[in-house]
Amino acid sequence: MSMIRQQDFIDSIEDALQYISFYHPLDFVQALEKAYHKEESKAAKDAIAQILINSRMSAEGKRPLCQDTGIVTCFVKVGMDVKWDKTDLTVQQMVDEGTRRAYLNPDNPLRASIVADPAGSRKNTKDNTPSVVHIDMVAGGKVEVMIAAKGGGSENKTKMVMLNPSDDVAAWVEKTLPTMGAGWCPPGMLGIGIGGTAEKAAVLAKESLMDPVDIHELQERGAETAEEKLRLEIFERANKLGIGAQGLGGLTTVVDIKIKTAPTHAASKPVVMIPNCAATRHVHFTLDGSGPADLKAPKLEDWPEVTWEVGEDTRRVNLDTLTKEDTHDWKMGETVLLSGKILTGRDAAHKRLQDMINSGEGLPKGVDFNNKFIYYVGPVDAVGDEAVGPAGPTTATRMDKFTDLMLESTGIVGMIGKAERGPATVESIKQNKSVYLMAVGGAAYLVAKAIKKSRVVAFEDLGMEAIYEFEVEDMPVTVAVDSTGANAHEQGPAIWKAKIEELDSKLK
Repeated sequence: MSMIRQQDFIDSIEDALQYISFYHPLDFVQALEKAYHKEESKAAKDAIAQILINSRMSAEGKRPLCQDTGIVTCFVKVGMDVKWDKTDLTVQQMVDEGTRRAYLNPDNPLRASIVADPAGSRKNTKDNTPSVVHIDMVAGGKVEVMIAAKGGGSENKTKMVMLNPSDDVAAWVEKTLPTMGAGWCPPGMLGIGIGGTAEKAAVLAKESLMDPVDIHELQERGAETAEEKLRLEIFERANKLGIGAQGLGGLTTVVDIKIKTAPTHAASKPVVMIPNCAATRHVHFTLDGSGPADLKAPKLEDWPEVTWEVGEDTRRVNLDTLTKEDTHDWKMGETVLLSGKILTGRDAAHKRLQDMINSGEGLPKGVDFNNKFIYYVGPVDAVGDEAVGPAGPTTATRMDKFTDLMLESTGIVGMIGKAERGPATVESIKQNKSVYLMAVGGAAYLVAKAIKKSRVVAFEDLGMEAIYEFEVEDMPVTVAVDSTGANAHEQGPAIWKAKIEELDSKLK
């Protein structure tokens, strides 16, 4: 019988969550490096370069890879022979205590994103608890933990279906993946759970994402099981879609496919697909009674030496003198470096602005959107001499329902966010002669380095969802939708899907 100290468990949870906030798993870094060298799409290659540079910077600076530091998901396998030194806390409570300490760490505070009363007031719990904990009793005298911090952008793209027993899972994935857009920040992994019941399939899919990237090893040795064959088939079909990094079109959309299965009812075939974004964050450890987990820091030399340089045709923009008319000659796919003042706002701020405008109250005091860009972001708190913590973009489609109001009632020039906009929003951008700019999701620390000053100008009670004024210098963005309605997230994947099909036909 093993004696596991409660404090060792809590300390290990705390250390693990800090660790994964700034260290990518090296297998994922290596997979991204392979994708970078293979990529032929300039837009996708640039995006992967920024993700890899951000990864190294985060490892060096011990600051979050992404501003969305996730909802904690923890799989705990407790040996039947384990005895705890204290029994005043449940496993759930111990995980929550470790989470609380990790997210409130003053040296590297992590963004608290969890809201209670999800169907009502949706108030932030302030410490990122409670965690989502799955507990399994297993043989032996150890406690095994697999812990992840799952970003909302990728979690929101989860898909679930009840297929007929004879239906093709790979065909369903191929049909469904394009409908997920780029809000899950590809390139990443897809976790697929098949069988059991609906909720079991979802847990299987999430647990599968805890496994290391090994698709290339599987390709080399060949598939031996039905699951492995399906992994290879889905991997090939997914990448032939041409979605590419950040949905801009390219050769690599997924770096691995993970599958877990369970026996199911003869009449059923539940399937759940959960993507893992470019901020893949997870770690495993085992406690045997000898003390807390010892998580070894990876070596910085294990990161690839990747650089990202702006081209000669890059447009540099002074935001403080910009007018909407100045943006009319910006073209889809163009790289723009922004300098000057921008305002921020995401879900909660947009809802409050909508209520104020519709009631006749108008904009809050001190907020002037005229000839300004609004950046969809919820930053991490600053530490030391930082102007702001990691501040990458959030998924722009969540703000689509507010776009008409913002373009028609506030005087904004345009918007900055992550991933695609919906068809109605693209049309609204075209009709209002506006622009939508895309920053790279998964490069939050890199983006934050371009932010030189930050202050809250409204809705301070909303925390990370407050309206900030950022002063930026050479903040890199891509014109995703220009004032004519040309849409990079529509044209890019279509072009690269056709190119991949043409390449395949030549090889046959």
